[in-house]
Amino acid sequence: MKKYLYEEHTQPRPLVHIDGCSCGTCGKARPIDPRMQVMPDNPDIADGMEDPSLALNYDPLFSSVLGSGVSRRDLLKMAGLAALGGMGGMLSSSALAAAAKAAPQKTFSKPFDPVVKIGYIPITDASALLVAHEMGFFKKEGIDSEPPTLIRGWSPLVEAFSSQRFNLTHMLIPVPIWMRYNNKFPVKITAWNHTNGSGLIVGKDSGINSPKDFGGKQFAVPYWYSIHNILSQKIMRDSGITPVIRPQDAKLAPNECNFLVLNPPDMPPALAAKQIDGYCVAEPFNALGELKAGGKMLRFTGDVWKGHPCCVVVMHEDDAMDPARAAWAQGVHNAIVTAQIYIANNRQAVAQMLSKDGKKYLPFPAEVVERAMMYYNVPEYMAPPPAAIQHPQWDQSRINFQGWPYPSATKYVVTELKTTLVGGDLGFLNKLTPDFVAKDLVNYTYIRKALDANPKWKWDLSVPQKGDPFVRTEVIEL
Repeated sequence: MKKYLYEEHTQPRPLVHIDGCSCGTCGKARPIDPRMQVMPDNPDIADGMEDPSLALNYDPLFSSVLGSGVSRRDLLKMAGLAALGGMGGMLSSSALAAAAKAAPQKTFSKPFDPVVKIGYIPITDASALLVAHEMGFFKKEGIDSEPPTLIRGWSPLVEAFSSQRFNLTHMLIPVPIWMRYNNKFPVKITAWNHTNGSGLIVGKDSGINSPKDFGGKQFAVPYWYSIHNILSQKIMRDSGITPVIRPQDAKLAPNECNFLVLNPPDMPPALAAKQIDGYCVAEPFNALGELKAGGKMLRFTGDVWKGHPCCVVVMHEDDAMDPARAAWAQGVHNAIVTAQIYIANNRQAVAQMLSKDGKKYLPFPAEVVERAMMYYNVPEYMAPPPAAIQHPQWDQSRINFQGWPYPSATKYVVTELKTTLVGGDLGFLNKLTPDFVAKDLVNYTYIRKALDANPKWKWDLSVPQKGDPFVRTEVIEL
């Protein structure tokens, strides 16, 4: 079974090669799509500047909680995955152009593999895919699925997907935008995995009690191309804080907050070690930050953007668009919707099953996963400072599960990306219109049929409770 072991240890885990491994040293290597080969020599680069302070010191406490003491830098060096640097966000525009020019021109075609192969990051965003496998929902649709493979970071997950190691995964919604329109990679969004499920965590003794306190601070996001980066910057700008990307030892103005990219498992240890002052990421790393890393919830992102997308279901375009694979693709989405409805009705049982105390899909104790799935105490989180919930009338949950990919949300993401700071060039967005992306990037067919057959999906409160449930107006209130 391709999962991490969960024994306590403090040393980096030896490299485990998988089919399609890109290390270049083993017989399992599969050619990497040159469209995804835009990698710096050093994964910790932003705007061409090396940050020597990004190597983190780890509190041994987190080895038993996270199941790995491997840092982001060590992991990438060990695996030979000289990261995509935040999907190219850590590369300069000249580096991107050079890589694109060097890539050989080739027509790509993906052979059909009817066995579902899932790669995932250890976050609750992946729950629907994991539950669909574990509970046999794929099997009930006549589809076989391999045990899902846990990946610690977004860059290696994207690379493994691009090399066809996986045919079904979850990605941060801005990532396939970058893949399809900057790198011309044939990817399709086919559903949402969930809604909400993220937050801004800050250290209890960081002096941060409101967004205006981020001046002079260090703040981590999991990827430049992420809802976390978009919303965090939007929240800070609204409070007069200017996001910047600089080495951690660079001098900051009183109104500047330095942004850096860390893999989700690296965030709580970095916060506990006071090497960052806060982070925005998916659950259960917020719950872990609250319980184990001396963190407090500054704001739930679902209280800023009601029912926002975070991770979406992605497939290779051939799998999503080939009529010969339509029955298979429909079955996959039927299983995903069944899983989402099951999770919504069995949160505690699912949290237990996913945790290291259950089936070990997530390397966290049940206490952490249950908090991530269930704990949204409105009176507690409304009590300032800080007031992590400011819109209790929205009736949202800490994380919600529904699969309809609202076009209005995709359009909003495209619009906001154009003004979001990343460690690279956003020029590819200049010619994109939100309407075009919403129509071209997303395949609505399979998820619509699956939802029509399972009307209980409409009970989720991130879905409009009046009018057409497939149409909504995005609500964003800072």
